[in-house]
Amino acid sequence: QVQLVESGGGLVQPGGSLRLSCVVSGSVFSLNHMAWYRQAPGKERELVARISGGGGLTNYEDSVKGRFTVSRDNAKSTMYLQMNSLKPEDTAVYYCNRYPSFLSWGQGTQVTVSS
Repeated sequence: QVQLVESGGGLVQPGGSLRLSCVVSGSVFSLNHMAWYRQAPGKERELVARISGGGGLTNYEDSVKGRFTVSRDNAKSTMYLQMNSLKPEDTAVYYCNRYPSFLSWGQGTQVTVSS
C-alpha cells in the first residue's frame, strides 16, 4: 500500500522560507510524476508545482513562479518544495501526490504565513 507523508510546515513571517518534504513508500517512486498541492480554508485544493519522474521537467502555478522550487531525490523516494519569499496568501495545508492520477492523500502539512 502506497503511503504519502508530508512534513516541514510551520508558522513563518512574510518573506520567510520553508522546505517541505514528501516521503513516498510502497511505490516505485522514480516512475511517477509527482506534484505538490495546497488547500486554503474555504477553497478547493489546487496544484502548486509538479515534477517529472526523472526530475528534469518542472511546472509551477503562476502565483508561486520564481518563489517555489520543486525537486526530488529518487534514491530516497522523497520530493521537496523549497518555498521562499512566502506571502500570507500561501497559507494552506500542503499535500503531495502522484500526477495526474492520484493516490490516497496523506495528512498534509500546515503552512501559516503571518506576522
